[in-house]
This record gives sequence, C-alpha cells and structure tokens, in this order.
Amino acid sequence: MNKIELAANIQRKKSFLCIGLDTDLKKIPAHLLKEEDPIFAFNKAIVDATHDLCVAYKPNLAFYESVGLTGWIAFEKTVNYIKSQYPDIFLIADAKRGDIGNTSEMYAETFFSHLDLDAVTVAPYMGEDSVKPFLKYEGKWVILLALTSNKGSMDFQMTEDQNGERLFEKVLRVSQNWGNDENMMYVVGATRGSLFEDVRKVAPNHFLLVPGVGAQGGSLEEVVAYGKNNQCGLLVNSSRQIIFAGKDENFATDARKEAKKLQEQMASLL
Repeated sequence: MNKIELAANIQRKKSFLCIGLDTDLKKIPAHLLKEEDPIFAFNKAIVDATHDLCVAYKPNLAFYESVGLTGWIAFEKTVNYIKSQYPDIFLIADAKRGDIGNTSEMYAETFFSHLDLDAVTVAPYMGEDSVKPFLKYEGKWVILLALTSNKGSMDFQMTEDQNGERLFEKVLRVSQNWGNDENMMYVVGATRGSLFEDVRKVAPNHFLLVPGVGAQGGSLEEVVAYGKNNQCGLLVNSSRQIIFAGKDENFATDARKEAKKLQEQMASLL
C-alpha cells in the first residue's frame, strides 16, 4: 500500500487507528482455550469486529514467538486472513528487527516476500546497512524507531551532541538519506506530547506510528495538535485498551465499543 492509498483510506474511514494484536494467551477469554488455535480464534474475532473502524493492524511478534511454532502458525494465519478478507488494511509486523546486512536481508525476505506484509518496525542502532535491505522492496515500508514512549528511552534518545542535536533528531535526519516519506515511517510515542513539534521540524512529511494512547496514558488530542500534517501523517496504535476490553464471550463486541470511541474521536480531529 502506497502513501496516497493509505491517506485516502484514512479519509474514507475517518480513522487513523492502528489496532495492536498483542495477543497474550494468559489474557484472552477462557472459553477460547478450547479452540484448536486459540490465538487465531481471538484475533479473527477482534478483526471481524473492528476492521471498519481502523486502517491498520499491528501484530507484535513477541506475543507469537513466545509460544513457539504454534504462535508463528497463528501469526501467519492471522496475516493471511486479514489480507484475504480485508485487503484495504495496512499490515505492520511489530518485530523491531535490526542486524547486520545479510541478516536483515533474511528478515526483510520473511516479512515482505514470504508474508507480503506492508511494513515492519526496525531498530536503527546499527546504522544504514542494517536498514537498507528492508528498503529494497517496492511498495513496502520501514518503520524506524525514533522517539519511543518507554522510561528507558531517556537513556539514549534524548542525549545531545556538542551541537545540541538530540539522538532521536539525528536518527530522523540521517535516516532520510536512506529512504524517503514514501517508504519510511517513524515510531514516536504518544507520551511525548509537544516533542512531536520537534519531530515535525525534521520530518514534516513522513507518517508517524504512534504507540502509547490508552493504557500508556498518551493524549490523542496532543498527538494530533503537534503531530498531524496535511495528509494526516499519523497511525495511532491502541492495543490492550481495545483487544482486552472484555473478558467473556462478548469480548469482540466490547473491543468494538472501545475501537469505536477512538474512531469517533479521530473523526472529530481530522
């Protein structure tokens, strides 16, 4: 999916919601554990209930890899189901890969050739040659970690060099020599508030993937006030607040209610 198609989908659905499929077997409703594939059964129900309210889904690989082969199978089934049933959805693998070039080539082949996903999250710490292999795929996106919402981000991302440039600003600036706003996005945490202004000074036209709204306490209004550009330029992610809104047989209906609340907020802010 290219940038024009993604922006058009946002306007059509009046939503820039990305739903994180952080599917934890310890948190899904107990009755699903009787299913042959509980993870996929949960994901399918969530997707069927919310697909018209969001423009993207973001499975977090850690929750699938942690249970071994069965988790990976459920991940692939989820990806294939969304692609076949809801082809207008932008699909992100939240994998946070980032390794030396030949290893990154294999990661890129996994997510873009084998699974045909739209995007993958990538860590920039090892530099250009660890990111470039992902950028070779036409129509695919790298989502580079820039300014994250976790407490430990202060250890490195906010440090300044002798010229006063913070590390996250250097990541934004230098990485634009590797890709462009047609194939690269940035992760910027919703808890960063007015720092979105600083991000937009360096990367005015790129899409930003924004975690941290909801359970982590980020403000949707602040994200939009400081981060929105003329194509919207935002994919705001919510995971636990939506997918674990309900604990019983009505979990998918409860998830839809939470997604609808965010979608309606987004519609008013567009």
